[in-house]
Amino acid sequence: MIIKPEQLKLILDQNLDQGHKFCPPLPNIGENTKQPAAVLIPLFQDHGIWNLLFIKRAHHKNDHHSGQIAFPGGRTDQVDTTLMDTALREAAEEIGIDPGDVEILGQSCPITTVTNYEVTPIVGILPWPYTLTLSKIEVDRIITIPIAWLADPNNHQIKSWRSPLDPAQGIPVIFFNDYEGETLWGVTAQIVMDFLEIIQMS
Repeated sequence: MIIKPEQLKLILDQNLDQGHKFCPPLPNIGENTKQPAAVLIPLFQDHGIWNLLFIKRAHHKNDHHSGQIAFPGGRTDQVDTTLMDTALREAAEEIGIDPGDVEILGQSCPITTVTNYEVTPIVGILPWPYTLTLSKIEVDRIITIPIAWLADPNNHQIKSWRSPLDPAQGIPVIFFNDYEGETLWGVTAQIVMDFLEIIQMS
């Protein structure tokens, strides 16, 4: 898949200016005030192939997202002036990315989680190769996946999933095929699909 960063930046800017025109509506989950959060979508090119970088979250008892494949990120802190600050701060804390090394392209589609967070993805290009320093408390490993593999419709499907918070209600959720023994699914998978849709416009 060919990605032109400057064109992608223009599309993301237009998307933001038009109120996320290209984004699907947020899932109708919960009516309470949503907590702001942000993730970094680290985009990088390796030997001419564009990839996305993910983390596998460390296992913690009573953490609903424990052990899942995700983008680096988390909830907004008082020290964060913007959602971009949140994404870059969390990426620095979790995997040692220097915010100054990231070329920010813009903001992708926000999404609401079953735990009532509104997560805003921030798209940024990471220089590659890059030395990462993982927080052992928060991150188990790094996984990089080619965008072309993610964009292949044969590599993902929609399944009915029941949240432990509301097991009576089945929710349509995207699941990717296993990659390096790991499964990308849920909110992160939806963020990927939304981002792929935007890429195809660039």
